[in-house]
Amino acid sequence: MEAKIPTHIFSEIGDLNGVIIHSPGQEVENMTPENAERALYSDILNLCVARREYNQFKGVLQKVTTTFEVGDLLKSILRNEKVKQSLVAKICAHEGALDICDFLLEMPGDMLAKALIEGVPVRQNTLTNYLDKERFALKPLHNFFFTRDAAISVYDHVVVGSMASPVRMRESIIMEAIFDFHPSFSTKTINPNAEKKKNANIAIEGGDVLVAREDILVCGIGSRSTPQGIDFLIEHLKSKNEKQHILVQELPMTPESFIHLDMVFTLLDRDVCMIYEPIIMKMNKYQTVHIYAEGGEVKYIREVKNLPEGLRKLGMDLQPVLCGGGDDQWFQEREQWHSGANFFAIGPGKIIGYARNVHTLKALEKSGFEIIRSGDVIKGKVKLQDIERYVVTIEGSELPRGGGGARCMTLPVSRKPVD
Repeated sequence: MEAKIPTHIFSEIGDLNGVIIHSPGQEVENMTPENAERALYSDILNLCVARREYNQFKGVLQKVTTTFEVGDLLKSILRNEKVKQSLVAKICAHEGALDICDFLLEMPGDMLAKALIEGVPVRQNTLTNYLDKERFALKPLHNFFFTRDAAISVYDHVVVGSMASPVRMRESIIMEAIFDFHPSFSTKTINPNAEKKKNANIAIEGGDVLVAREDILVCGIGSRSTPQGIDFLIEHLKSKNEKQHILVQELPMTPESFIHLDMVFTLLDRDVCMIYEPIIMKMNKYQTVHIYAEGGEVKYIREVKNLPEGLRKLGMDLQPVLCGGGDDQWFQEREQWHSGANFFAIGPGKIIGYARNVHTLKALEKSGFEIIRSGDVIKGKVKLQDIERYVVTIEGSELPRGGGGARCMTLPVSRKPVD
């Protein structure tokens, strides 16, 4: 029997031991201009191009760590008949599709796993169904390749995402089942959705939760995560941890490029962060709040100047690198729109991001990051272990149009401690 991987995420930058990803599939093609907005997209994606770009991303990750595909994990747990029945019942009840429950249970596990992700067409076995304009009885999970949001590794637990949009809730249901039942993982899941009957305003997604240190979380509140969602997280942490700091950054509700904190702020190294300066550093109406809990109770809640200043006061003195560079606000806005601040660390000072954000990459280069093409890594032309600080670039003509970057497309389950 393979050894279980315990959830161990006490930083954003520790060397990566394991990560969950989802290669985009037919669910992306099952999107039309008519339903794109409902699917949380402003445009439809070309699957062929998106796959090519994603394969670069996946290829780099496979060179440096253990990768798990959501589809493979789901197929595995569906071989357990009890898990299969429970998961199908929960999904059908949540989506008002109890009439297809038996139909789904008759499917072999591999076919069912595919259907739960790619969508289940309406069966035209009644006049009502024949005349129905809705194509799918279970809608495709167009956003699932952004695995970050549906489950959140925090310290030694996994918080199930409480998604702001009902169209993404099945992702959370699937990820909770994977962590609860797959033999590869050892963790405890915490589900804020159980509290929604008491407080319907609870929402928290993984793009808004960054683990800065073993006693510091950085969280965003905006269109996807609410104050009530962060309060739920604080309630759990204050009873578990002796001392806990939470820095909360308010985000604009529009445009869509500001959906999560990691679209304007990510951690790159022990002493470096990436920021979108107009939101993080400039004087504006969006507050930064420091919450401190000790001994099971919140000791204070107070405003701080900005995230880097709040972290500096807690002993994390970070040099900001500016998304889009620091010379032209137009470049900053353009590159932030295409996830120019959204980097994923595979180790301290070792990050992945989109090649299209050239001004951001120049700023990183000035800060000592060597720019490396993903193809050179995959082909073995570059030995990453020999380079102290780098950014591996993947093509990004299609993937960013889905509204996320390298951090969005990863769910780390374990990292090594940071010195």
